[in-house]
Amino acid sequence: MRLVPIAIAAVIAASSVSAPVHANADQLVANICDYVKSDDKNRLRKKLKESRVKLRNIYTGISCDGISLLRTAYVANANDVGEFVAKRLGSDELSVVEADGKAILDWANANGHSASPITAAVKERLGN
Repeated sequence: MRLVPIAIAAVIAASSVSAPVHANADQLVANICDYVKSDDKNRLRKKLKESRVKLRNIYTGISCDGISLLRTAYVANANDVGEFVAKRLGSDELSVVEADGKAILDWANANGHSASPITAAVKERLGN
């Protein structure tokens, strides 16, 4: 008899814990996208540190308005944040082909961003 109330309490506790985690993840992504768009490197660094996440580990899972963080930085002319992001990623993440079939360097060159400081940081990480 005592087992049933304990099981119910455990289910209630587990369900209340899992919902905020998802909401916190959504808020983290929204904050990261906002900081990239506004070229606010300091707040981005602070948010990542507070959340105890490494950009390298979450980069492929984040999309801002349907595009990657680096593409968002290019579009927003957020050179400081773009360089920061590029320097935190490994060559594996920078070589990933996105939905349009282009890796970040190919996309940047095709869209007139070849002289950008972000492109220089990407090339440096890729060893080009």
